[in-house]
Amino acid sequence: MKLTTIFIGKKGEDTAEKYLKKHGYRIIEKNFKSPSGEIDIIALDKGTVVFVEVKTRRSDEFGPPELSVNSRKRQKIIKAAFHFLLKKRIKDTPCRFDIVSITESADRKDKEVKIIKDAFEIEKW
Repeated sequence: MKLTTIFIGKKGEDTAEKYLKKHGYRIIEKNFKSPSGEIDIIALDKGTVVFVEVKTRRSDEFGPPELSVNSRKRQKIIKAAFHFLLKKRIKDTPCRFDIVSITESADRKDKEVKIIKDAFEIEKW
């Protein structure tokens, strides 16, 4: 069976959710959609709202998964985060952007999962 990118992405998000919970994050929303884009996971980590981008790859042939979060993708996530904060009327609360990077072995038996905290910050517009 050939794995589709949607299936790999969904499986990666499930893995990331379990990993984040194991590391003390409290998931508050998944797959938040806004006119600007989608945020995979929104969580709380010790009073900080964390916007999490999940990247999954089946090999490191093209580099680690987190490298695919380029400037354009970061800007979409930042705009979507603003939409979330406005919609939920959250203010005066610390926020950050994390990436969960998942590399699966070709046989799908092993995974390397890591959290990159403060992976990026709001860039000047």
